Amino acid sequence: MKKVSFFKLLLIGIAFFSLESCGPVVVTSRIGTPPPPWFYPHRAETVRYIYFPDYLIYYDLSLRNYIYFDNGTWLTVNVLPSKFNHINLRRTSQIRIKNYFGDNIRKYHYDNRNQTNKRNSNSVRRRN
Repeated sequence: MKKVSFFKLLLIGIAFFSLESCGPVVVTSRIGTPPPPWFYPHRAETVRYIYFPDYLIYYDLSLRNYIYFDNGTWLTVNVLPSKFNHINLRRTSQIRIKNYFGDNIRKYHYDNRNQTNKRNSNSVRRRN
């Protein structure tokens, strides 16, 4: 009996560690839609929003859409419009918004605008 439970525990441990090395696990209501290619952190993190401060763009990992500021209005889209085609999101500054999982990122932006700009110096740079 002890050999069977030890074997099960060993099997579960191996499965856990093998899944951990696969990259981030993103929970979403949209089954089958992978995260964008620019979002693959080196370790698992729990974040909902990624902020691109150079362009005032947020990406919502839960709903898989972009939220950006355009002519005084915050717009939500599934794909960025063609005016952003020149942007390589892998190479631009990124800030992972930690400890905020609410639905109103616009309010978060206005409440934390100064703090977010200070964190810009700690932003993540992606190079490929």
